[in-house]
Amino acid sequence: MLAMPMRRLLLPAVAMLVALAPMSAPAQHYPARPITLVIPLPPGGTNSIMARAVADKLGELLGQQVIVENRASGGSGTVGTRQVAKSAPDGYTLLLGYTSNLATAPSMYRDIGYDPRKDFAPVGLIASASGLLLVHPSVPAKDVAELIALMKRSADPYQVGQPGTGTVNHLASELFALQAGVKIQQIPYKGSQPLITDLAGGHVKVGFNPIPVSRGALDSGLIRALASTAAKRSTLLPNVPTLAESGLPGFDATLYYGLVVPAGTPRPIVERLNKELRAALGSDEVRRRIFNEGGEPMPTTPEEHALLIDRDEAKWSSLIKSIGLKAE
Repeated sequence: MLAMPMRRLLLPAVAMLVALAPMSAPAQHYPARPITLVIPLPPGGTNSIMARAVADKLGELLGQQVIVENRASGGSGTVGTRQVAKSAPDGYTLLLGYTSNLATAPSMYRDIGYDPRKDFAPVGLIASASGLLLVHPSVPAKDVAELIALMKRSADPYQVGQPGTGTVNHLASELFALQAGVKIQQIPYKGSQPLITDLAGGHVKVGFNPIPVSRGALDSGLIRALASTAAKRSTLLPNVPTLAESGLPGFDATLYYGLVVPAGTPRPIVERLNKELRAALGSDEVRRRIFNEGGEPMPTTPEEHALLIDRDEAKWSSLIKSIGLKAE
């Protein structure tokens, strides 16, 4: 029989091992069934493109299918995001976390029902992408300067389409109006694809939209790109100048896409997901898909992903507050 002092030393250690066992066992055998990757927006948009670019390869590396599920539940993705926040933290429900639902929504909406920092654990980034300042071919402006002059001559605020209130492209249009000194009338759409459809049809003449979902209409000549919104030119569209190069110094509205899981997901599961996500982003197949859609692959650690979310939130919340933007 163990002496009393020895028993006192061992009992806490045994208790700790027992407490940790429920966490380590699931992680050790993870994943044991298919995984759902939720995109809290309608299909066809940039978020769908980025998620699907990595889903198949990620599933292959994990040894289980990754099923992509679009949830068109409104609120610029906040409703679907809130649903995932309440999901079981077991690694079987992933969320496409992007700039809008993680960095801008907290300042745009009165109560989104989740805290991006407390309710989610970052897994890692997928990619970054620039938005575009787009016009219908009937618009006579050949560059940004001419478009600004055209807007200033208009007796009424110029209608500008954007893919949803609170999205980065919405904020990019507000930042554009602020820096250019023009008045605009926001025309919000329920996603990037509906905006492109109306822009190509001439129902709205000017719009801000991500590169990936705009490519088809651009290649077909149905719309024109006057400038990109990121700090650097897109690898896919090197001849399209940035807004910063086009008379709006310091302009930067970059979109970021990554994976997050509900808070409380065991760290070994987060690390496994991050490992395979980075491996997927290192494959030629996935990198080619992202580059072809106008994105830039961005493999990161969970910690690097968390820092970028914090930085983006601070940047956009400052703009949102300064111009008094609030979503209904």
